[in-house]
Amino acid sequence: MVGQRSKLQEDTRFRILRLLQQNPEMSQRELAEVVGISVGSTHYILNALVEKGLIKFGNFTASKDKRRYAYVLTPDGLSEKARLTLRFLRRKMVEYDALKEEISELKSELEIQRSEEGFDGLEILQLGRK
Repeated sequence: MVGQRSKLQEDTRFRILRLLQQNPEMSQRELAEVVGISVGSTHYILNALVEKGLIKFGNFTASKDKRRYAYVLTPDGLSEKARLTLRFLRRKMVEYDALKEEISELKSELEIQRSEEGFDGLEILQLGRK
């Protein structure tokens, strides 16, 4: 299970880096909500990313609250995000291919059941057809 946990942690780091690149002024609470983790976990991950030199804090000058910070990806952070994007995309493509295969097998099973038993409620077979 260590491998699965590592993948989940990597996916979480990827999602946070991606979100911060798109919207550096997101709060920890907003990040936590979008990523689906606790605020405490978000705080921990952000601190780790700062320690690794992947993000840095900057003042968010457009905010009325001058205590508010923006999280800016460093050049190393941009490189890491690119590496994580590639690994994330590869994993998702494998998952996608496996899911397509499983869907195909299930549709075949339903077709067989329909022909053998006269099963008539096969609207599901229309899913994904154009």
